[in-house]
Amino acid sequence: MATLIITEKSSQAKDLRAALGDRYGRILPAEGHLLRLAEPDEVNPDWKRWSPTLLKPDGLYPTRPDRGGNKTAKLAAIKAALKGCDQVILATDCDREGQLIGQEILEHLGFRGRVQRALFTAQDPKTIRDAFAKLKPNNELRPLYEAAVARQQADQIFNLSLTRTATKTLLAPGTRGVIGIGRVKTPTLSIVCLRELEIRNFKPEDYFEVVATATAAGGSFLMRHAPPPKDRIKERARAEAIARAADGHGGPLSVTVEDRRQAPPKLYDLPALQKTCGQRWGWTADRTLEVAQELYDGEGKKLITYPRAEARYLSENQIADVPAITGALTRLRGFAHLDLSRPVIRRGKSGHFCDKALEGVSHHAIVPNVNVLDDLESRLNRLTDDEKRLYALICRSYLAAVMPDYEYRQTTVLMNVPVEGKPVVFRAVGRIPLKLGWKAAFGSAETDGKPEEKEEEQTLPPLDNGEPARLSEPRVEAKRTQAPPRYNEGTLVDAMQNAWRFVEDPALRDRLKEAKGIGTPATRAEIIKGLRRQNLLGADGKWLVPTPAGLQLFETLRGAAPTLVDPGTTALWEMRLDEVVVGRADFRSVIDGIADEAGRLIGALVGNQGPAVDLGVRGGPIRAGRGVGRRRSAGPRTAGATPRRTRKAAVATVGVDGEAPKPPRRSRKAKTTPEVPDSISPVPDATLPPPAAPSSGARRKAPTDKMVAFARSLADRKGVELPNTVLQDFDSCRQFLDQHAR
Repeated sequence: MATLIITEKSSQAKDLRAALGDRYGRILPAEGHLLRLAEPDEVNPDWKRWSPTLLKPDGLYPTRPDRGGNKTAKLAAIKAALKGCDQVILATDCDREGQLIGQEILEHLGFRGRVQRALFTAQDPKTIRDAFAKLKPNNELRPLYEAAVARQQADQIFNLSLTRTATKTLLAPGTRGVIGIGRVKTPTLSIVCLRELEIRNFKPEDYFEVVATATAAGGSFLMRHAPPPKDRIKERARAEAIARAADGHGGPLSVTVEDRRQAPPKLYDLPALQKTCGQRWGWTADRTLEVAQELYDGEGKKLITYPRAEARYLSENQIADVPAITGALTRLRGFAHLDLSRPVIRRGKSGHFCDKALEGVSHHAIVPNVNVLDDLESRLNRLTDDEKRLYALICRSYLAAVMPDYEYRQTTVLMNVPVEGKPVVFRAVGRIPLKLGWKAAFGSAETDGKPEEKEEEQTLPPLDNGEPARLSEPRVEAKRTQAPPRYNEGTLVDAMQNAWRFVEDPALRDRLKEAKGIGTPATRAEIIKGLRRQNLLGADGKWLVPTPAGLQLFETLRGAAPTLVDPGTTALWEMRLDEVVVGRADFRSVIDGIADEAGRLIGALVGNQGPAVDLGVRGGPIRAGRGVGRRRSAGPRTAGATPRRTRKAAVATVGVDGEAPKPPRRSRKAKTTPEVPDSISPVPDATLPPPAAPSSGARRKAPTDKMVAFARSLADRKGVELPNTVLQDFDSCRQFLDQHAR
C-alpha cells in the first residue's frame, strides 16, 4: 500500500522527514493554499463589470490552481504522486485552515482512496512521532473542513460584493481608487477611527494631588494624597485645605511589610512580539514579521520556531529541550552571567508548558530552535543588527520563562490626616529586591512595555508599624488628564487580537475572546498595510492616524451599515461556524445566511444619502482587470510569502482581508495604464467620468464641513498657519490635509 503524506509547507515536510524518515511513505509539501476560488467573472461573465451586486453563485465557487510562487509545480508533484498511491495522510496544521489546505487538494484532484489525519501542535520529533502513532480517520474531521469551506466561501461573497458596492456607491465622482470592505479590514479601520475621535473629543480635566515630607525616627520620605480617578480632587481650594491640614500634622504610621513574588511573563506569540517591537523600537507590525521570518527560514539561520504563532505556551514534550537550549544560550557572552543550573519548569495555564492550552492551536510560542544549537555561533554571525536584536529578545523571553520568580519586599506606609472631621489618607510605597530571578535575563530592559506599579516608589528608611511621624513642607501638584494614545502598528495588532473590548454583548465578547480577536497572526500586518495602501490610514511619526477619507468612510459605514465596522460580526460568524463543527448546522445554510446579510448591506449602501468618499486622487477611467478584486486564498499562510507589486500599476487590496490581489492582466496590444502612486488602487471600471478641466471662469468647489474641521484641528495641533484658501477651495484644503495629516 503506497502512502503519500501532505504537509502545509516545506519546513513542515523537512521536520517530518527528520522525525519519520520514509517509515510512513513519501512526504510532499504544499505552499499554503495551492488553490484559489474562481473569480466572479469565471463563474458568471456578467460579473466582470463592477456593480452593486451580490456575487453569490448557485452552488459554491469552484477551486482553481493558484499560479503564485512555486504552487504550480507543487500541485503537479502531488497530483502525480496520488496516481501511484491508495492512502493519504494529511499532516497540515491542525486548525480549521490547515484542514482546508490539505483536504481541498484531494477534493480538487478527485482522490478517492483512504485518507488519515495526523494532528500535532509542535514539530519536535517526539510530538510528530506520537501523532503518527495515533492517526485518525480524516472523515472524523469533515465538519471542521466544511466550517473552513463556509468561512472561505462567505468571505469571498461578503468581501467582494461589498467592496464593489462601496466603490460604486460611495466613491466621489471624478476620483479613482477602491473602497475595500472586509469582515476584518473595516472593523480594524473602525478601531483606529474611534480612538482618533476619542482623542479629538477629549476634554482634559485639571486635578490636584498633595505631597508632603514625612519625618520619622529613621529618616525622611515623601507621602502623597492621590485619590483614585473617580475621587480625584477637582478644586484647588480643596487641595490647599488638605495641604494646610497636613502641615505640621503628627500621628502614627500604619506600616505593612509583605514579601512578594512575581512570575515571569508569558512567552511571545506574534501579536505580543509585534506589540513589544513597536513600543520598544518603533517597528511596524510588518517589519517585525519580516525580521522574524528571516530568523525562521533565512538561508543558514533557522534560529527560531515558526513566527506566525498564535499561542504563548509550549507543549509539555518540549520540557525535554530546556537543558539543551539554556546550556547553549548561556555559553553566549550576553547570557553567560545567568544561573540556569536548575531551570524552573512551570506547567499549566499559569505557567509556560501546557498541552491543554494548545488544544486546537496550530503553532506554539516563538522560542529558540533547539535543532540548530550545535553551530549557533556561526549562524549568529550571519545576522543583521535587527535580526540580532530580535533574536536576543526571544532568547531573553525563553530564559526568563525557566528562571526563578522575582522576589521583593514591599513596604506600604499610610497616615491619616483629619480634614474637616474626616480622615484623608497619605501614602508611600517602597520596594526592596530580594532575588532578581527572571529579571536578571532582561537587565534594565522592559519585559512587555508595561509598568509594574502605577504609583511612585522610593527608598524608605527603617519604619515600625505604629511609630510616630510628622508631615511638613506640603505642596499642591497640579495635574491634567491625558487623552488616550494613538495606536502604533504593534498596539493596533494587540487591539485586533483583543477586539472583544469593543463589543458590548457578553456572548459575542466571550466568543471573540475564544477566536483571539479579528484577523489572524498571519494576516494582521498585511491588513494594516492594505488600509495604508488604500489611503484610509496614514502615519504621524510612529502613530497610525485615519486619513480624511478613512474617517469619512468610517462615519458613512457607521451610519448606513454599522455591521461592517463592528468587530462583533466576526464573533457572529464564528458562532455559526462552531455549529457546523459540532454538527448542529449545515455549512451551506451558513453560507446562505451570510450571503443574505451581505445582500441586506448592499441595499443599505445603495440607499445611502451621505457624502461621497474622496480617496484624494483625481483620475480618468481605467480598464477593468480580471485580477483586481480577486481573493487569493493562499497568501499569509505560506512562509515568507509577500504579495507581488509592480511600479506600473497600483495594487487593489480588496480580497481576503490583508491580501493584495494581482494587478490586472493586459494583452500586448492594450494601452498601458497611467502610472499611479503605490498607496492608491485603480478602480476596475470604465464608466467613471474623468474630472472636468476647470475653465478660467469656473466656480471653485468648496471643501466639506468635515474637511474644514479637520484642517482647523491639524493647524491647532501642529501650530501651523491656516491659509484662507484652505477654507474656501476644495483642492487647496485637500492639499493641506495631505501635507499635514501624516
